[in-house]
Amino acid sequence: MRVALVCPYSLSAPGGVQGQVLGLARALRRAGHEAVVLAPVDSPLPDTRLPAGAVVALGRTVPVPANGSVARLAVNPLAAGRVVGALRRLRPAVVHLHEPLAPGPTWAAMARPEPKVGTFHRAGDVKGVRLLAPAARLLGSRLAARTAVSEQARHTAQRLVGGDYVLVGNGVELDRFATAQPWPTEGPTVVFVGRHEPRKGLDVLLDAFGQLDPALGARLWVAGEGPETAGLKHRFGASGGVEWLGRVDDDELARRMVAATALCAPSRFGESFGVVLLEAMAARAVVVASDIPGYAAVVGSHGVLVPPGDAAALAGALGTVLAPGASGGVGSPAFLQAAAAHGRHWSMDAVAERYLEVYRATLDTGPAPAAP
Repeated sequence: MRVALVCPYSLSAPGGVQGQVLGLARALRRAGHEAVVLAPVDSPLPDTRLPAGAVVALGRTVPVPANGSVARLAVNPLAAGRVVGALRRLRPAVVHLHEPLAPGPTWAAMARPEPKVGTFHRAGDVKGVRLLAPAARLLGSRLAARTAVSEQARHTAQRLVGGDYVLVGNGVELDRFATAQPWPTEGPTVVFVGRHEPRKGLDVLLDAFGQLDPALGARLWVAGEGPETAGLKHRFGASGGVEWLGRVDDDELARRMVAATALCAPSRFGESFGVVLLEAMAARAVVVASDIPGYAAVVGSHGVLVPPGDAAALAGALGTVLAPGASGGVGSPAFLQAAAAHGRHWSMDAVAERYLEVYRATLDTGPAPAAP
């Protein structure tokens, strides 16, 4: 089956949706299907681990504030024309639109006659939902099938678009962690991965890390960058044991996760799923995360959840996890093995199989009505 995966966000900027689109394309190809990714690119194409011709670059993007973050979108006629031209040339059996309400390439793909599957990733409040709903429902009418990555994402989509949704969670490419060699470290280590912005709560983690007992000899690896990087370095620069990594590639990140004692995800809001939590489970690092719906649904009893924005509670949780012989079995081999088994339910190959079921059902029902 030939599948066109349309991503509205720039592949040059790391992000959850971009990672899912590329990972799904690789999994579909491993299963013997022809998957092609259509997405904007702002700089030389990063290493997608896909063969030549499997990525169609749609041009450059502009930053657009969205959901407490910044999305890089290709909102220009040239990108729209490239989408339509590529789909006309590829003639895919199914077009899979990720975040179909995001302006740009996904909107352009709506005009094509091929059956379309829409996956909704976003969760949380949407400003002006009553004003946006009519247009969103019009766009949604072009989808032959709708999926959501979590209950929270489904709730958000239903408020805007209405209709029924198949739940297909995000996926993790487990082989990255099975073969990764641990990164050298001294003592118990915490790793943070994410954009440095208020929503992700890195300031809360840095505050909590500074409250830990120095006798633990703990280290904190901070991966990523963002608008708060400079300010946080200035504010917490004197904190011992903190290493600012900047952007790291997938191989280094896997090695650091395998070496880490814990992965900390202190987000305040706006997380519909939390792929990084599953990656930590696969790497056998203890998950310490904010108790928000999107994270709680993924972690369950296989991690430690604390109130969002509470540095003291986070420090207490990290202190427990990092201490030798952590109480309650947290961090024990049995605990980590159970968490890893829990995470395997979201392997990218299994997710690809679920999407293939949706694609086949879509082909049985035929394309959506003509574009209004």
